[in-house]
Amino acid sequence: MSTWNAQDSVQWERQALEKVLLAQITEQRRARRWGIFFKLLVFIYLFALLFLVRGADLGLSEWLDRHAEPTRHVAVIDIEGLIARAARVNAEDINRTLRRAFEDDETAAVMLRINSGGGSPVQAGMIHDEILRLRELYEEIPVYAVIEDIGASGAYYIAVAADEIYADKGSIVGSIGVRLDSFGLVGLMERLGVERRLFTAGENKGFLDPFLPLQQGEVDHIEDVIGQIHEQFIDVVRKGRGERLANNDEVFSGLIWTGADSIELGLIDGLGSDQTVARDVIGIEELVVFKPKQTALQMLLEDLGIAVTDRILGWESVPQWR
Repeated sequence: MSTWNAQDSVQWERQALEKVLLAQITEQRRARRWGIFFKLLVFIYLFALLFLVRGADLGLSEWLDRHAEPTRHVAVIDIEGLIARAARVNAEDINRTLRRAFEDDETAAVMLRINSGGGSPVQAGMIHDEILRLRELYEEIPVYAVIEDIGASGAYYIAVAADEIYADKGSIVGSIGVRLDSFGLVGLMERLGVERRLFTAGENKGFLDPFLPLQQGEVDHIEDVIGQIHEQFIDVVRKGRGERLANNDEVFSGLIWTGADSIELGLIDGLGSDQTVARDVIGIEELVVFKPKQTALQMLLEDLGIAVTDRILGWESVPQWR
């Protein structure tokens, strides 16, 4: 008959504790493996969804086109939304996309599909100049601009680089002018008893400060600056439209016009949509959209960001006029 002593009890407790710890470690490892598995499953699902929804943006359609029977097509490039260095429509991305479109062996014509109220004159000018360069380099490929809802200001600056411009009868066209927004809080500062303290090195470094009264010399200078930009805009439009442009000074006053009125003013060549211009003017109905290339992760984060914003704010993502 064995005798149960304190040493056996300690040994038993140690073994039991080891079993409990091993079981806990095993359970933690199993939970970690399942967690990794489900995370991978979520990522696979999201990327599969991305390819289904945004396959064309990832270049999937272009890859399929290269491996299918070659067909002549109209290369479409969208100019949609604000034109700015940090916006979706910027000179670097659009110009790179333009070059891809012109270099494609099956491109019969390039179409600028425009829906923008404008933006940076510098970015618009860089895109305009690149279109002219590519037109000269690829003389056999014509360029058409098709304005949808709006093609104004910087967007019209881009459009006049095309051989021909078309729009819907209700499209908004024009706004050939330059604006600089500011504000003045001098009276409010005085009422609140707030003193403005500004230190500068340079006589005019603080010009147009909204907290200081306007000086006539500052006004004259800024009007000269935007006047020069306006003259550059006018020169570009005159060169692009040539004799088609009506002899009407109001064209350059900053006013906007409907597509129907724009024909009479020579701002556009006719009425039409992307489909009708492709079919009736170019004679090729096949449209292939060329887009700035993004990584899958960039597009996934962009789509998820939009979805989260919509969920929080209760809004739908729709293009906004700028």
